[in-house]
Amino acid sequence: MAQKVVTTYVDDLTGEESSEIATHSILIDGAGVEIDLTDENYEKLLEILNPYLHAVGARRIRGGAKAKGKPKAPTGGTEDSSAIRAWAKTNGIEVSNRGRVPAAVREAYEKAR
Repeated sequence: MAQKVVTTYVDDLTGEESSEIATHSILIDGAGVEIDLTDENYEKLLEILNPYLHAVGARRIRGGAKAKGKPKAPTGGTEDSSAIRAWAKTNGIEVSNRGRVPAAVREAYEKAR
């Protein structure tokens, strides 16, 4: 019995079928996705991301490996987080009651002390 396998390439953004589709990996904050795009849609994505990818302080990473260097200092415990949350709410900064306190809020708290 003969079989014929047909592979159809579909742009994940538009749903358009094309033989000109490539898979691209995107990694943000350690979470990654793969997206299949036509060359045109990939160029549009790069155009949107260009200001961020070429920002003055941006640093290139290779192969999704974690950056090496000095380990980060601990950010504090729950007592520290509670104080930061209380300070943020007093100063009109929105912060959730649970989970991690955003780095920007922690930095603002430290500057205000």
